[in-house]
Amino acid sequence: MQRTMADRLTNLFPFWLLLIGAIALRWPQIFIGLNQGNLPVLILTLVMLGMGLTLSLDDFQRVSRLPRAVLTGFCAQYLIMPFLGWAIGAALQLPTALAVGLILVGTCPGGTASNLITYIARADVALSVVMTLASTLAAVVMTPLLTQFLAGAYVPVNGWLLFAQTLQVVILPVAIGVALNRWTPRLVRQVLPIAPLLSVVGICLICAATFSANAEAIVQQGRQMLLGVFLLHSLGFALGFGFAKLFGYSQAIARTIAIEVGMQNSGLAIILARQAFPLLPLAAAIGAISGVMHSLVGSFLAVIWRSQAQRQSEAVQPHNSLTM
Repeated sequence: MQRTMADRLTNLFPFWLLLIGAIALRWPQIFIGLNQGNLPVLILTLVMLGMGLTLSLDDFQRVSRLPRAVLTGFCAQYLIMPFLGWAIGAALQLPTALAVGLILVGTCPGGTASNLITYIARADVALSVVMTLASTLAAVVMTPLLTQFLAGAYVPVNGWLLFAQTLQVVILPVAIGVALNRWTPRLVRQVLPIAPLLSVVGICLICAATFSANAEAIVQQGRQMLLGVFLLHSLGFALGFGFAKLFGYSQAIARTIAIEVGMQNSGLAIILARQAFPLLPLAAAIGAISGVMHSLVGSFLAVIWRSQAQRQSEAVQPHNSLTM
């Protein structure tokens, strides 16, 4: 099936993040206006609404058909990443803002870009969608609880505020999107072809706003930030894959779980950090860098896994033709 221009542009997600991040750091005045009022919150709300439009009630029912794999991925998501964020911050002795930012990224659910990376890697896209859905819905409870538990040693954490914010920018727009998909299917079908690209644009704008607001500080502390975020996501991918193989899953499912664990909803991390920790602006900057990093690492792994799957497929086909 021929890919549309929107599909091609969407698949360049890591490139757009790198490009807009570099522009925002070099010329922050271009995007500084995005930080006014609740504009970043509105953008993320629209991104999550777009995710909801891609879901139907059947997707929720599929959770019951894949209980073991979904549960394994769910446990890996909320065990590995939050404690990795805390451990890396402690091991590197990061400043409070950076440590809190890492923890917050770690406690967020899987990112919507994970579904795209799973598709490129030739892993299990259906499982990826269900896992993203499960971790996103659970985030309204898990993200505030884990952040309060792990980041409470650094700064006071208002768990109820985080709960309310997560409900506002995750659960409500996703629920509205699902309802629109159910009650206005014709309208949704017209929007769906460009929905992923609009989500990419939204995440890029949120990251650009954060980079522009903290450009000088990011440049000064960039080495520490990059190291912490790189370790968080690289180890997340590796431990997620190992966790799945420990339970005997196939390569395709193990890769899917690894991608879900390694890729976080960085846009949510940025918004929660901006609202819950306004005195720690670099906590939000960690989320912006995370969005670039996990996309790059995930894309790199996806290309490797895709080529491996293709070689395995080519190796099986001649054998099958001989035995027919």
